[in-house]
Amino acid sequence: MVHIEILQIVGLGLVATFLALIVKEHNPSFAFLLTVFVGVIIFIFLAEQIANIVAMLEELAESAQINMVYMETILKIIGIAYIAEFGAQIAKDAGQGAIASKIELGGKVIIMVMAIPIITAIIETVIGLLPN
Repeated sequence: MVHIEILQIVGLGLVATFLALIVKEHNPSFAFLLTVFVGVIIFIFLAEQIANIVAMLEELAESAQINMVYMETILKIIGIAYIAEFGAQIAKDAGQGAIASKIELGGKVIIMVMAIPIITAIIETVIGLLPN
């Protein structure tokens, strides 16, 4: 069974795409604002789903007795990836591919910085398992 949410998202996206294509000929800046607005509306529409996923992952981490600091870091990394992708897509829609690339690079660097504690913990665990 197809979830009705995806049909709503795709429907809204297609309607906005057709409107933006029509409006773009007469007012390109309004067409761009329309695409950004629809992107934000879709993100807001998904916010409840995202909150449910985060809550479920936190419950799983607690039941598996995973340190919540690591789980919070992983969730932040996922959030940074989505936000960077969203920003890069908006920049690409505006015809600013170079800025989009810099947004993506910034997201990747921040993700690497945030991942260092997790990588360090994994390396320390592996080293602790090795015989001396």
